[in-house]
Amino acid sequence: MDERMAWRVSLHGGHSGEFCDHAEGTLREILLAAVQAGYHTFGVSEHMPRGADRFLYPQEIALGWDMARIEADFARYAEILPVLVEELAGQLIVLRGFEAEVVPEANYAERIQRLRAWQMPDGTPRFDYCVGSVHYVHEIQLDGPVDAYLQAAEACGGIEALAIRYYETVAAMIETIRPEVVGHLDLIKRNLRAAGFEPEEIATPRVDAAMQNALEAARACGAILDLNTAGWRKGLGEPYPSPTIVRKASAMGVGFCFGDDSHRPTEVGAGVDAARIYLLQCGVQEVTVLTRESREPLAPVVRRRVSLQG
Repeated sequence: MDERMAWRVSLHGGHSGEFCDHAEGTLREILLAAVQAGYHTFGVSEHMPRGADRFLYPQEIALGWDMARIEADFARYAEILPVLVEELAGQLIVLRGFEAEVVPEANYAERIQRLRAWQMPDGTPRFDYCVGSVHYVHEIQLDGPVDAYLQAAEACGGIEALAIRYYETVAAMIETIRPEVVGHLDLIKRNLRAAGFEPEEIATPRVDAAMQNALEAARACGAILDLNTAGWRKGLGEPYPSPTIVRKASAMGVGFCFGDDSHRPTEVGAGVDAARIYLLQCGVQEVTVLTRESREPLAPVVRRRVSLQG
C-alpha cells in the first residue's frame, strides 16, 4: 500500500441497482469504478431490509416489490459479494458490510445482531463490519419526501424536538448495535430547508446536548464517524457532518472515515478529495480506516489511523 494514499478508503457506499431501487448499475460495475477512483480499500454497505411492508418506498411499491422480494435481494447480495471480493482481490481490497436501519423500532436490534452473526458455510462471518445509520424517527423517514419530514416534526412537537429525538435515536442505535461506522451523523439537516425551516432552529443548546451525547456514545464504543460526501451532491453546501460537529468530535478523539455513499458507478469516489481538504481545514490530521494487511480475501480486517498528509 502506498502510505501517501492510505487515507483513500470509503466505508459507506457501493449501493447498486442490483439490490437497491434508488441505485443504478451492477455491484461489479461499482467495484470496478472504485478501482478507477484510486481506492485501495472499498467497503460495500448495502441497505439491510427494513423489516416490514409499511416501510416500502413509493418507488418500490410502484415496481411491485414487497419485503419478501427485498429480503431475497439482500440474501443474494450476501452470496454475490464474497465472489466479487475474491475476483477483484488483485486490484482492490473489498470489505463486506451492510447499512443498518432502526426500523421496526420493536425488533431492529435483534435483526441487526442476526446479520452480524450470520456465517458462510466455512464459518466465516458474512460481513466484515456494519454502518449504523438513522433514517427514521418514530418510524417516519427523514431523508425521503418532504411531507414525511414535516410529519416527523409534527409527531415530535416541532423541529427542535425532532432534532433532539434524532440524536437520541442515533445514540441509542450506537449503544445497542455498536456499529464500526456511524453513517451521516447529521442527516437531520437533509430536508431542513426544503421543509421550510432554518438551520438556526436546530442550533440550540438542547439539540447540541443531544448531539454531544451521540458523540459520547460513538467514543464509548470506538465507532468511526462517516465523513459522507453525499451532502454536497444533495445541494447542502457541505458534507455530513457539519464543521462544528467535526471539530467537536475530533476534540473528543472520535475518528473519521470517508464514505462516498455511492448509489451508481458515477458517484464512486465523488467528493473524496474535497472531503480530505475539508477535514484538514477543520483541524483533523488523520482518518481511521478499516482494511486488510494483505489482499487475501479472507485476511483479517484491521483498524488503522492514517495521515491525511501527502
